[in-house]
Amino acid sequence: MKVVPLYDRVLLRRLEEQEVKESGIIIPDTAKEKPLEAEVVAVGKGRIEGDKVIPLEVKKGDKVLIGKFGGTEVTIDGEELVIVREEEILAKIS
Repeated sequence: MKVVPLYDRVLLRRLEEQEVKESGIIIPDTAKEKPLEAEVVAVGKGRIEGDKVIPLEVKKGDKVLIGKFGGTEVTIDGEELVIVREEEILAKIS
């Protein structure tokens, strides 16, 4: 299924952190926090201001930082994704 976000919304895939820490300790799924890093899967056309459409700063494939509780979680084709407004993205990672 192809999903295209509307306006200034961005579809993200959270990037999983390493399960084994440097000391060799394995963290169980129940003790993990949601990752703050995500990859942009799809973007909307942009924010509408008056008669103009202002394009988004992020594009498909960008790595970004998001807040722990930001966005709306959705499941598409069995994959958990997050939809956020562009203003909820904290930073781009290069």
